Amino acid sequence: MAADLGELLVPYMPTIRVPRTGDRVFKSECAFSYDSPESEGGLYVCMNTFLGFGREHVERHYRKTGQSVYMHLKRHVKEKVTGAAGGAIPRRRNGKVFLDLELNGDFNGDEYECEDEAKLVIFPDHFEIPLPNIEELPALVTIACDAVLNAASAYKKQEPDSWDDEIQVSKHARSLRQQDNGVKIPPSGWKCQKCEMKENLWLNLSDGAVLCGKWFFDGAGGNGHALDHFKDTNFPLAVKLDNLTPDIADIYSFDEEEAVLDPQISEHLQHFGIDIIQIQRNGTDNGHHNTDNTNNVRPRVSEWEVIQESGMKLKAVYGSGFTGIKNLGNSCYLGTIMQVLFSIPEFQRAYVGNLQRIYDYSPLDPSTDFSTQMAKLGHGLLSGLYSKPPMKSELIEQVMKEEYKHQPKGISLKMFKALVSNGHPEFSSNRQQDAQKFFLHLINLVERNSVGSENPNDAFRYLVEERVQCCQTQKVRYTQKVDYLMQLPAPIEAASNREELIAYETKRNEAEENMRAPPEPVRARIPFTACLQAFTEPENVPDFWSSELQAKSAGVKTSRFASFPEYLVVQIKKFTFVVDWVPKKVDLSIDIPDFLDLSRLRGTGLQAGEQELPDLTPPIVLPEDTRDNSMSSSDSTGIDESAAMQLAEMGFPLEACRKAIYYTGNMGPEMALNWIIAHMEEPDFAEPLALPTFMEPGPSVASSGLAATPLDNHPPEESIAILTSMGFPRRHTVQALKATNNNLERALDWIFTHTEREEEETSDALSDMADTTEPNDSAFSNANTHSDSTLSPDQDASDPRIKDGPGRYELFAFISHIGASTMSGHYVCHIKKEGRWVIFNDHKVCLSERPPKDLGYIYFYRRLSSS
Repeated sequence: MAADLGELLVPYMPTIRVPRTGDRVFKSECAFSYDSPESEGGLYVCMNTFLGFGREHVERHYRKTGQSVYMHLKRHVKEKVTGAAGGAIPRRRNGKVFLDLELNGDFNGDEYECEDEAKLVIFPDHFEIPLPNIEELPALVTIACDAVLNAASAYKKQEPDSWDDEIQVSKHARSLRQQDNGVKIPPSGWKCQKCEMKENLWLNLSDGAVLCGKWFFDGAGGNGHALDHFKDTNFPLAVKLDNLTPDIADIYSFDEEEAVLDPQISEHLQHFGIDIIQIQRNGTDNGHHNTDNTNNVRPRVSEWEVIQESGMKLKAVYGSGFTGIKNLGNSCYLGTIMQVLFSIPEFQRAYVGNLQRIYDYSPLDPSTDFSTQMAKLGHGLLSGLYSKPPMKSELIEQVMKEEYKHQPKGISLKMFKALVSNGHPEFSSNRQQDAQKFFLHLINLVERNSVGSENPNDAFRYLVEERVQCCQTQKVRYTQKVDYLMQLPAPIEAASNREELIAYETKRNEAEENMRAPPEPVRARIPFTACLQAFTEPENVPDFWSSELQAKSAGVKTSRFASFPEYLVVQIKKFTFVVDWVPKKVDLSIDIPDFLDLSRLRGTGLQAGEQELPDLTPPIVLPEDTRDNSMSSSDSTGIDESAAMQLAEMGFPLEACRKAIYYTGNMGPEMALNWIIAHMEEPDFAEPLALPTFMEPGPSVASSGLAATPLDNHPPEESIAILTSMGFPRRHTVQALKATNNNLERALDWIFTHTEREEEETSDALSDMADTTEPNDSAFSNANTHSDSTLSPDQDASDPRIKDGPGRYELFAFISHIGASTMSGHYVCHIKKEGRWVIFNDHKVCLSERPPKDLGYIYFYRRLSSS
């Protein structure tokens, strides 16, 4: 039999590889679906590319690549029979086979047991060879199979802060000795015992010392007294006081020099009078009971309970559009955004509607293709394949606990998160992030990957009209910019319970001074009309440069809608930065309307009697050493090859990366990446760099109707590089520089202030102008910008990508944040489907009984028809 198997595998031996260092082995998730070894059909791992495929998609890969040998992995999960052997870890068959396959945490070891099996499958005849089969298989095949089965997770990275690198339990956690020194931590009024710092404070779990940290703990500031204390005492563990929740405790081990887990954190905190369980149960500050409450005063229900609708018997829903998303550990910001986006028809059509075409034209490695992974995610949420009711559905109707226990665990977005967060310093980490920032980040990714196809971003795209008036001359300037999200202020001074807030603040300050428990928190109640009024209020621009006066002057700016999008995204500005630069949330409630009419906020443009400011800008002063300092690691062409390689590792052609570095004047990978995004559709994008000289003829200006300029007046390449790095076409930047005598800032203003109509009159080549940045703040100081949302806007409201229409909307979704900061806490979303509100809380999907619309963070409105 051994000889037969060897002969059978001989034709395929050249295609069977042993995974090398750096190879990713996908043995827990299909590249085209959310099938896994626990799915009915198991998972097929290609023995050449190490990509995983479900039963529905393995044939496609075989036909596309000709690869015939796959390893089939199957995990059988079943409930334990009464009297079966117990244990904290599920019993497995062939334990060595699945040594490093991630165990699904959804199945409790006391109630389930697993049986694993693996076999080689040869296509197209589906010939199966059970594993392990060491004696009968060729040595190379045996080594390859063993390497695949024992390979680490495909999502594990080398960086210590990688999102998939799990934080480990501290070696000190279970043996930690706590001093019986009588220290009890008050609920507020903390400050460092060695300085006056009141932020970024850490509680030493051995002696209860409260001391300040340093920046490397969590990005916050401090004087390092917590570390000094460890050096003096050797007390190893400390927990951050600022963000304690029932699910999150930031624990640092000075001895191990890394963030760690402490399974006994509740007991360790209880030693110092902090009951972490009460944080969720009673909604009290930092786990301390408020002893001032009497039987006649009902404690306020916590934000945690209200937003998650805790305590209500919510009915689970299943099927298409009701699939949950598993939390990978602080990934709920991503899950909520994707749930809302794929409830929008434009995103459904762009990806799920084109699923087969996207899959057929996907690259050989679908895990790295954005369109493929978006289509996979959309299909996973909308197909209903991963949201099927449990067999014992009659029990779910009666007992909510049973509902959550047996409810489908949703889909895991590990592959998607690895792709969209690749190279991003925040989203690639395992820390909680701002959902608003991720929304804009995803808008950017969709924009980059929708060239030549339907762009669902157009549903959010609209024009903002900004009017700036010089206070001295009363003259005005109107500009337009593209945006995707409306930021709405929340003026605390307009709260309807202002007197109550003032009284609470007084009592809270007194409690801090006297080291007493704080009073019951008071939530600010702000009318939505006050938020709209604050949005329309003029904004002072103290450093506005008046082109009429040729000097700085006071100015005021107002913003209006130049067009209304099909879907309006409204973010409530409820976060503010404090001393340690951590965004803290203001506790407020806003009476968000179900129907919204913004027609009165439409811009009107230049009005009769208004005078425009002259088309002039101040001179720009460029630092002389900008380029000199950036050339230190450059070659003879002035290109920083290390920066070029960094960009190439993102998947861009090396020659394009070298050109990007050159044309942005070696200002770093970030500037070069902007250049790449703006020029990647050009036919010579990946062609080698051809260094220009002043003797080469520049872009023709004769056809533009402008006077010809001598060759020696060709703009400096440094100036051209700076403007092209912002995304403007090279020909346009050359023309702008020539028209302004090579003055960079005047050239930038020239680009912004020349409308598309004027461009068409001067040169057809300029009609494709793309505004990928916003005017410099020296001229438009304190402009409310979204760096991720300024994507190729056209300055004309007639742009076909601008879906203008009436400004009347209906609320259909909102995302809520639980916690004190965007860097911690939890996100939940509510979406209106089939006339009912549905709550999506990670993998749990239920009909909502009391949607907390007043506590939302990001709201999504759908435009009403004009009829």
